[in-house]
Amino acid sequence: QVQLAESGGGPVQAGGSLRLSCAASKSMYWSINDMGWYRQAPGKQRELVAVVFHGGDTKYGDSVKGRFSISRDVAKNTVSLQMNSLKPEDTAVYYCYAQGSYYSKTDFWGQGTQVTVSS
Repeated sequence: QVQLAESGGGPVQAGGSLRLSCAASKSMYWSINDMGWYRQAPGKQRELVAVVFHGGDTKYGDSVKGRFSISRDVAKNTVSLQMNSLKPEDTAVYYCYAQGSYYSKTDFWGQGTQVTVSS
């Protein structure tokens, strides 16, 4: 199994910055492939924010390109999201995501951290 622990959310004014961090702990024999962040605003579906694939490539949601930056420490099983130029529409619960594998692939999610951007 893989457990994810997020930190770094909170309130911020529009135009400000926040950094989210996520640390993964895993059971023996499990490996972690992709890691990233999704978010869900009230009344909306969960959407991709950014992901780092196992090979190191990254993918960003269209609404955050150029403003957010994802980084990953493979050795430490951590992933961080630097969020700049925040907008009120970035307000959401942000979830850390990891794809683990042990014979088969399984998606794991953190409990979520609230980010609230005020105008």
